[in-house]
Amino acid sequence: MKALHIITGLGVGGAEQQLRLLLRHLPVDCEVVTLTNPGSVADGLAEDGVKVVHLGMAGNRDLGALPRLVRVVRSGGYDLVHTHLYRACVYGRLAARLAGVRAVVATEHSLGDSQMEGRPLTSGVRALYLASERLGRTTVAVSPTVADRLRGWGVPEPRIEVVPNGIDLARFRFDPAARLRTRRRLGLPDDARVVGGVGRLTAGKRFDVVIRALAQLPPDHWLLLVGGGPEENVLRRVAQEAGVADRVLFAGERPYAADGSAGPDLPSLVCAMDVFVSPSAEETFGLAVVEALASGLPVLYASCPAIEQLPARAAPGARRVTGGAGAFVRALSQSRARPPGPRTAPEAALHYDIARSAAQLMDVYATTVSGPPLSSSASPTPQGVSSS
Repeated sequence: MKALHIITGLGVGGAEQQLRLLLRHLPVDCEVVTLTNPGSVADGLAEDGVKVVHLGMAGNRDLGALPRLVRVVRSGGYDLVHTHLYRACVYGRLAARLAGVRAVVATEHSLGDSQMEGRPLTSGVRALYLASERLGRTTVAVSPTVADRLRGWGVPEPRIEVVPNGIDLARFRFDPAARLRTRRRLGLPDDARVVGGVGRLTAGKRFDVVIRALAQLPPDHWLLLVGGGPEENVLRRVAQEAGVADRVLFAGERPYAADGSAGPDLPSLVCAMDVFVSPSAEETFGLAVVEALASGLPVLYASCPAIEQLPARAAPGARRVTGGAGAFVRALSQSRARPPGPRTAPEAALHYDIARSAAQLMDVYATTVSGPPLSSSASPTPQGVSSS
């Protein structure tokens, strides 16, 4: 089987790094098209031997990108096209149909209750999404929560498959040597209690709540934030105003695996933490939480479908926290009072092994490729494509 993955961009992000990890485990000949931003994940894919094409799309309304994408799909001899993220799903499904590929799968990574990939869920966004969704065969939800949202939008049940995100358990296994090395590299005091957070630095991630909580915690508490985004300067200002700027470390966007770039990779930074926080109130999966669990960290989260949909015994070190800075102060203080346990992965982390996710996706691929012809009622031209 030969498959083409189409994604909006390949900067450091959850969906982008998940794609790279997945391609390492899929027994399929895969190539990738990125509509925009061939960033560090594109470089990583190339290092893995995956062909990456940058389409050079100028923006959401760059309709000239559609015929270019059709040509790429038509010339590749693909058995299946798999799209990721909103813009790529809209353009990629249409391009696949126009190029004659009928086996089209889309993964829905980021459908929240009120937004998708940072864009408000307006009636126009929803209508365009649903119009393009009919052009594929299968829509993959990364969690049952996302599947429920898709059904609520009107996506027919038979078209929805749940394939959770996966993690490389070996990469996130706790390494005491990496912990010591990384903490020294970051200049952390030996007795520092490191609170960690990983994700895009956007308003929706609510990292400002943790910064304000830090100001109410003992001075041996530090905050290590891993990620980049438009709110970094805002968060730095919040830290300055709260009087904790000297105890908040911004590590920037870090690769999932060591790639020779300056600074430690993501798993090493997670090893350096003592407790993990995820204050975002609206997550579609909670990949960073699962990665933290794989490193044996206690976790405080506001929203994490990946954990909420498993029995409580699967993640005994995870606790849901609702509220603002005060709630996180109390939860972090209680976490500090508990004796530290072994840094081993609980059942929840083992449940999301990437090999398991890849096997589930292969079942979806096999069913999609062998499925019946698409209904002629699925028009190949969604109305309003320029409004994405």
